[in-house]
Amino acid sequence: MIDGDNTSRRDVVKGAATLGVVGLAGCSGGDGGDGSDGSDGGDGSDGGDGSDGGDGGGDVTITIGGTSTGSSTQAAGQALARAASQHSDFLNISVQETQGWTANLYEYDNGQIPSMGVDNNSLSKALNEEGPFADDPVETLPNQGFLFTSLQIHWVGLDGSGVESVSDLREGGYTIYPIQPGFGTRLLTEEILQEAGLWEPNDILNVDTGDIPGAVEEGRVDALCLYGANGVNLSGWCQEVDVRSGGGLNLLEVDDEFKQVVEDHPGAILEEVEPYGYEQEVTAYTDTLTAWSLAGQWAFSPEISARATEEVCRLALEHEDTLRESDPTTLEYSPEAMTQTVIPEIDVHAGVADFFEENGVWDDSWSRGDE
Repeated sequence: MIDGDNTSRRDVVKGAATLGVVGLAGCSGGDGGDGSDGSDGGDGSDGGDGSDGGDGGGDVTITIGGTSTGSSTQAAGQALARAASQHSDFLNISVQETQGWTANLYEYDNGQIPSMGVDNNSLSKALNEEGPFADDPVETLPNQGFLFTSLQIHWVGLDGSGVESVSDLREGGYTIYPIQPGFGTRLLTEEILQEAGLWEPNDILNVDTGDIPGAVEEGRVDALCLYGANGVNLSGWCQEVDVRSGGGLNLLEVDDEFKQVVEDHPGAILEEVEPYGYEQEVTAYTDTLTAWSLAGQWAFSPEISARATEEVCRLALEHEDTLRESDPTTLEYSPEAMTQTVIPEIDVHAGVADFFEENGVWDDSWSRGDE
């Protein structure tokens, strides 16, 4: 269990849970283009458990839990792997397919993955034993790394469904897809939909992201939640939904009641931006993409050496162009931006802390993890 005063920690975490998205609002991170599907990599050879056995040199492999094929995390992880292959003389990165950001915390707790992509909402829920972690808490949390993405989650409806606005969904009787169970984006979306009174009146379609494009093509869903990364492009599986929808998607009009729920949620921030990433016109009902945005960070086991995680930070900052060649949605890295997901009540990995200190962005209120 996570010991301590949950009430006081929760107040601290609420601010940190949205900070990364606030800091990234408006960041484009490149010219766009088709995102990588990001197939999962192998387990590597030396150090496949995520540990390099200390700072004694030699090849090191970090295995990252990268969520599903076609996800933004998988694409970002594969981009890091490419940068390590091209620009590091000792670090290898392997990306493992997993069930999502929230699920990654359970995988880590069970010793299945040594590092991961994870969102701040899931981290804060695990810290405070809330949400899914209330009945099924985790014993250990990873050390924090750095911000790598901000996802703008939003509503679209299908032609012929009769759904043009969030208000329509309040009336109920529709089939909706609130993202794959186990995803951090699903956890946040489910919480917001329940608060907004949209969950109980409608039928929830629980399928993997690999199956939802087919469901859309076959007309088995009326409205669904999709997301783009860093204001640049849709996530890979969302691009597939776009392509296979036959031009039948449109953004839903979002009323003030739903917007207020987003604004009141501690793990999200309300963003209203121009539509991006779609191959079709999606503005029949509104020309605004209204999003509940969620920040994601890399997180690491303290058993991974400081030398290795500091190298990951260096690759992200110094080789952004290489990352973007693999993942066009790569954000514009800066030392300041990389700190914006730090939750003060969770340790920052020693190597990441070293990187922050060397770049003048360390805050003494944060806690440094033991190597």
